[in-house]
Amino acid sequence: MTSSLPLIMLGAGGHAKVLLALATALGSKVAGVCDPALAQSGLTHWRGVPVLGSDDALNQFSQDDVALINGIGQVIGSGVRAKVFARFRDRLFHFPPLLHPAAWVAATAELGDGVQIMAGAIVQPDSRVGPNTIINTRASIDHDCQIGADVHVAPGAILCGGVTLGDRVFIASGATVIQGISIGAGAIVGAGAVVVRDLEAGAVLLGTKPRLRPHA
Repeated sequence: MTSSLPLIMLGAGGHAKVLLALATALGSKVAGVCDPALAQSGLTHWRGVPVLGSDDALNQFSQDDVALINGIGQVIGSGVRAKVFARFRDRLFHFPPLLHPAAWVAATAELGDGVQIMAGAIVQPDSRVGPNTIINTRASIDHDCQIGADVHVAPGAILCGGVTLGDRVFIASGATVIQGISIGAGAIVGAGAVVVRDLEAGAVLLGTKPRLRPHA
């Protein structure tokens, strides 16, 4: 699911690399990249894609000229990804959902603008995924989940059926949220954690602590 318009990547970090590969797998061409660090470096191309400059380079385009890919990864506590998305969405730029060919999304699932579904991810029937949300590699979203905006469900995380996530929630790699749980806006669930009760907004639940056994 992409746009018929030329695509411009915002950001050039690790997440952007994955999205460039995803767009290529979909047969879509990324016509340019905007990134402040690349603009200062003087490089003309990034991974074969023309460097247009910083985000201000988009001032030369209108929403009728290009569609955008938010290639900025979700760094906990920074909010940069959400701010960039809101800035250009307010200017009516389109962020098409990106679905990897190796992902599976049910026909009755609803995806907001700019949703990114990575390889091996699953979104089951009647789940709703809000705008600018990342469902990362091999994450599993079961039936009837309600996921807000600017959420990141990291690689290998599992949401059982009927889970609700507020905006800006971060579910780290390998975490599991059992059926029917509600997690408030801005909460963080650590890697490998198992969520068995509701979490309020802004809560932080750490994952399992590793133990190092002494040698026999």
